[in-house]
Amino acid sequence: MDTKLRYGFRDARLVQVKIRQIQKLVTRPWAIMEICGGQTHAIKKFGLDQLLPPEIEFIHGPGCPVCVTSLELVDKALQIASLPDVIFTSYGDMLRVPGSKGDLFSVKANGGDVRVVYSPLDSLKIAQENPQKEVVFFAIGFETTAPANAMSVLQAEAMGIGNFSLLVSHVCVPPAMRAILGSPRNRVQGFLAAGHVCTVMGYWEYLPIAQEYRVPIVVTGFEPLDILEGVYRVVRQLEGGTHEVENAYSRLVTYEGNQAAQKVINQVFEVCDRKWRGIGTIPKSGWKLRDAYRKYDAEHRFDTQAIETQESPLCIAGLVLQGLKKPYECSAFGILCTPQNPLGATMVSSEGACAAYYLYSRNLESPEINHV
Repeated sequence: MDTKLRYGFRDARLVQVKIRQIQKLVTRPWAIMEICGGQTHAIKKFGLDQLLPPEIEFIHGPGCPVCVTSLELVDKALQIASLPDVIFTSYGDMLRVPGSKGDLFSVKANGGDVRVVYSPLDSLKIAQENPQKEVVFFAIGFETTAPANAMSVLQAEAMGIGNFSLLVSHVCVPPAMRAILGSPRNRVQGFLAAGHVCTVMGYWEYLPIAQEYRVPIVVTGFEPLDILEGVYRVVRQLEGGTHEVENAYSRLVTYEGNQAAQKVINQVFEVCDRKWRGIGTIPKSGWKLRDAYRKYDAEHRFDTQAIETQESPLCIAGLVLQGLKKPYECSAFGILCTPQNPLGATMVSSEGACAAYYLYSRNLESPEINHV
């Protein structure tokens, strides 16, 4: 984004104007879920939750791909990465996500060839340069990262690279929204939808959700004014008793989305049930490689041993991801669980809610938050 434009969306005077507009609208308490962990971090970093009227409560959603990658898949990653002829590649956040026994950093410390990459195409290049090794890329993410991961498979096929595979953990936003809204414990009254996901997928999938569950959904960006504009539009609908889908991120998002990207995704992946860490299995909430590309599927290529998972009994990350608890309600938060010694993925990821509270809270919610 152009620097001048970006900081225009952080203009303090414009922020004050939008806050006052929201204050004039609000007549009762409303609970709004921001889907994306990037939005959670922006809310905490810029103190938007403190600037807004007390009637507005943010509920933090499960939109952190690192956080919701199932423990079983993390443990499979640890097993595969430990094999002697494997180069295991991943985005940096995943290296510190705790499995049942250790993390990818500990595998690396014990001699495993674990490397941080910035794109699956980086992994493909490593596979080219190391034909005697099996190169695996940990393909995590929501719809945002799926096109590049799909393209890496097509590129591997076109180039005849046979020592490359993906450990796939793709999850999709709309089924998660339905799972949240369908829960008997649901408190969400409106959604801020993730702008980058909608850049790829559009927002046509959200219309039936808004109508079925009678909740307003506003596609929202990540700068302070973006988020406040999203809140304003959600509150306007809640106060007016409507439940529509609005696009407050029109500088990047269209109704249809990036259809070329969607075509590549659908060519390589197919819908599957997916287990979300701390939440459980959500039907038809993920993607897996189609049978035509099974030879690029690390789960089929490697015979991983039986997985017996074990989460920390102290960690409440699952309740945080479902919006049922705030991070500071965990007895281990900021004491036994820190970014340097995480008990759960929500404290590790740059999009995790626990990490956001740890980094940006200033004794605002709990006396335990006294580390900054």
